[in-house]
Amino acid sequence: MTTPYPALFEPLTIGRLRLKNRIMSTAHAPAYAEDGMPKERYRRYHEEKARGGLALSMFGGSSTISVDSPPPFGQIDIGDDRVVPWLQSFADSVHRHGCATMIQITHMGRRTGWSSHGWLPTIAPSAVREPAHRSFPKAMDQDDIDRVIGDFAAAAGRAHRGGLDGCEISVLGHLGGQFWSPAVNRRTDGYGGSLANRARFTLETLEAMRERAPDRFLIGMRFSMDELLDDGLHEGDAMEIVRLHVDAGLVDFLNVTVGNSFDNAGLSFTVPNMSHPIAPHIDRVKRIRDAFGVPVFHANRVADLASANRAVKEGCVDMIGMTRAHIADPHLVAKLARGEEHRVRTCVGAGYCIDRIYVGADALCLQNPATGRERTMPHVIKASPGPKRKVVVVGAGPAGLEAARVSASRGHDVVLFEAADEVGGQIRLAARATWRRDLIGIVQWLAGEVETLGADLRLGTWAEAGDVLGENPDVVIIATGGLPDTECVNGAEHVISLWDVLSGQVQPGSNVLLFDDHGDHHGPSGAEFLADRGAKVELATPDRSTAFELGATNFSVHLKHLYRAGVTLTPDVQLLSVQPKGNALEAELRNVYSGETSVRIVDQVVVEHGTVPAVELFDELAAQSVNRGRTDVDALARGAPQPLGPPGAFALFRVGDAVASRNIHAALYDSLRICKDL
Repeated sequence: MTTPYPALFEPLTIGRLRLKNRIMSTAHAPAYAEDGMPKERYRRYHEEKARGGLALSMFGGSSTISVDSPPPFGQIDIGDDRVVPWLQSFADSVHRHGCATMIQITHMGRRTGWSSHGWLPTIAPSAVREPAHRSFPKAMDQDDIDRVIGDFAAAAGRAHRGGLDGCEISVLGHLGGQFWSPAVNRRTDGYGGSLANRARFTLETLEAMRERAPDRFLIGMRFSMDELLDDGLHEGDAMEIVRLHVDAGLVDFLNVTVGNSFDNAGLSFTVPNMSHPIAPHIDRVKRIRDAFGVPVFHANRVADLASANRAVKEGCVDMIGMTRAHIADPHLVAKLARGEEHRVRTCVGAGYCIDRIYVGADALCLQNPATGRERTMPHVIKASPGPKRKVVVVGAGPAGLEAARVSASRGHDVVLFEAADEVGGQIRLAARATWRRDLIGIVQWLAGEVETLGADLRLGTWAEAGDVLGENPDVVIIATGGLPDTECVNGAEHVISLWDVLSGQVQPGSNVLLFDDHGDHHGPSGAEFLADRGAKVELATPDRSTAFELGATNFSVHLKHLYRAGVTLTPDVQLLSVQPKGNALEAELRNVYSGETSVRIVDQVVVEHGTVPAVELFDELAAQSVNRGRTDVDALARGAPQPLGPPGAFALFRVGDAVASRNIHAALYDSLRICKDL
């Protein structure tokens, strides 16, 4: 094997466990557990990464051990013996690919809620509320401490009986870390005050776990070396607390990060999105490795292979976590080993995966619709065993590029028409909006694959029905997207769309009202774009808050930028009308709850209300297609094949925003599930 990153392929031995390379996926909770168990969906998700060459797949982020640590977002329940057979099946599936596997176990302390499952109060070292989860915890007594330590020990025993290679306890923000942190621990007994006292709970926990699991079973802990809070745990104290655990021989590895997750702002830093630099804490983590000589793991926006290699080569870490990178491309390691680094689908840091968890959904990748759907969606597209077909795709936004990529991977003859002089569609506009620029990586990967696979890309070509039919197609995919919908406002002729501003067709005004009836990234990104160019901006929405549909790692960043830019945020209002007022515009707003109206005098009104599908070409072709343009929605929902016509006839489908205004993931998923069986 020839690789530009040899450090990543050096084996590592920890205790009796030999890891074949230095790349791991750290523990996270994608909300795939069913009834608290890691069943088929969870297992397939991690097995795909093992199949893709990973050395260590740690799973079960925040797996709960106790009845008063309920799982708020679909975690594994390792507090019950019924988990053991599921762990055994999980371990067997991952081990068969030469990959090790461990689980993260935890008691979340105050970092959960009380109003579900057993309806028990949350517990913490002291009765200090966590802003993120909002419960008022019970201060733990000695019975609570003894019980929870026993639950940790029992969980470690289950992990061992389940055939896993080890486990880690989560100290970061969870109960162990709450004992460590002076921001939370205000006790005056043997578990509070001095560093030794604040470390006592995790020391006793690890001792009890060691008694339940043999020496060959690895045990480590994940912690923050600096909470970045004025009254929180700082690096010096963290180092001394960790030293107590290392000197006692209680940990086989340390999984190190920086930051806190006590509130939304802290979480957005601890799990950084594309607004943050790549691998921001590598040099700090090296101080932990230098100080203790214990194997160190670390993951924090290590999205690219060069940064990962540098972290290992320069002795910053022993194992580098590329967790979200493997959500984007679970075959990352295998591609690198084959010399196909250029074909790695690099994580762009969109944060769609984790943000879905924080709005009560399951983790999905913005740019890889197969992740989490391994039972029905392939990560590796295999050549079709059937006849070679002619596939014509119209529109080279994300939906069209994916349709072309998948169809060409199936071995078909693909023609891709695009009216513009470059591919990418709406993603190119979104990437112009301040810190969202890395979205362009999605387009770059798709375009590179389309070129590598030999699709016939015809830029600057406005495809009409005759152009499509002239190719004698077997399948036609309409991916023409949509156009901005501004007709939701009386006086729409006086407003402009975000597209107008981001494309440069219209220059930003000096006093701008931006009405966002979308709730996703569009409105806040546009407001930041306008403010950066000197506009005074009011961002109004009928929702009860700005960026209503986004999770904490993204809306927190938007709010930080909006407040710093002086943008006025006005929730709970509907834009009724816009009309000229001398040389300005008069915009009338109505509060959706009180019904009261108010007026703004501005020089520009920008409206974001999604898109209206561009369907003219689809409508013209539908009557001539064998399926009359109808998609079998039942088959689509199941991921089953769409019926195609006989030779000499063509089937017609439309995907992405050409169907309805949605997002990048939906556009890609439409095309994957239609084209994967062609």
